[in-house]
Amino acid sequence: MAANSPGEISDAKFLTVAEVASMMRVSKMTVYRLVHGGELAAVRVGRSFRVREEDANEYIRRSFYDAG
Repeated sequence: MAANSPGEISDAKFLTVAEVASMMRVSKMTVYRLVHGGELAAVRVGRSFRVREEDANEYIRRSFYDAG
């Protein structure tokens, strides 16, 4: 979910692609694909990307698959 006020963004914890990959137990390339594909929101900082921790957690919540 996007932040609506400046205070929310300044309070956000940003993760590197490597940190997101480690958290999700996937490769950095997988995270880059999610970002470039629009499935995972990210902010470009110079030549690298940062992902809000909240956005990474939300992506994981949306991705749960009920096999039952």
